[in-house]
Amino acid sequence: MAVDAVLLESPTMRATVADRVEALDRVRALELLPDGVHVTTEGVAAYFGVSLKAIYSLVVDHRSELAANGYVVVAGARLASFKEVSGIRSRARSLALFTRRAVLNVAMLLRDSETARQVRCHLLDAEQAARRTAVENAALPVDNAPRWPEGSLQAAVAGVAEHVVRDVVGTAVVPLLNALAVEVGRNSSKIDAMADRVDRLERVVLDDGERAVARRRRLLLQAVEEGADGDELAVLLS
Repeated sequence: MAVDAVLLESPTMRATVADRVEALDRVRALELLPDGVHVTTEGVAAYFGVSLKAIYSLVVDHRSELAANGYVVVAGARLASFKEVSGIRSRARSLALFTRRAVLNVAMLLRDSETARQVRCHLLDAEQAARRTAVENAALPVDNAPRWPEGSLQAAVAGVAEHVVRDVVGTAVVPLLNALAVEVGRNSSKIDAMADRVDRLERVVLDDGERAVARRRRLLLQAVEEGADGDELAVLLS
C-alpha cells in the first residue's frame, strides 16, 4: 500500500491535517475566484487535471465531509449576492463552491490524480516534521520561572525570596546535611566493628564445636578398643 493511502482511507487522519492548505501551493498554484476565497467545480477539476465527472462523483460520495470543510452550493438570492460581490458571470441556477480547505479535502480523497498524490505526500511530510519537532522540543528543559521587569516590585520580592532561600540553605540545610554525613560515618564504623566481632565469635564457636567432635571421636575409639559394650557406647553417643 502506498504511503499516501493512509489519507485516502482514514477520515481521522484527513481531519488531522485539514488545516494545512499551504500544501496545495507547494504543488501548483490554485486559482481562486475574484473573491479570493472560493473555487468552482471547474476550477477544482482543472487544478487536479481530472474530469468534472470525477469531482461530481467525489462530492456525491463524500458530501458531508466536504461540507464540513467549506463546500457549499449557493442558489437564489444568495447566488445573486455572491455574483455581485465576486464578479462571476454565470447563468446557472446554483453554483457549487469550494474553499481552499475543501480543495485540500478533495486532494485527500481523489485517487486518480498525480497532483492530488503529490499534495498528500506534502501533507504527510509536513505532519511527520511537526511530530519530530514536537518530540525534540519536549526533550528540552523548560524554564518556568517568571520574568519580572527589572526594578519592579515583583522583581524586588523575588530577589529577597531568593536571598532568603539561599541563606536558609547555607546556614541550616547544609550544616544539617554535613552533621548527618558525619553521624552516618560513625554508625558505619560501629556497624563494621560489630560485624568483625560477630565474625570472630562465629570462628570461636566453630572451633569449639570442632574440638568437641574430635574429643568425642577419640573417646568412642578408645571405648571400642577397650571392648566397651553397646550400653556404654550409647552413653558416649548421647
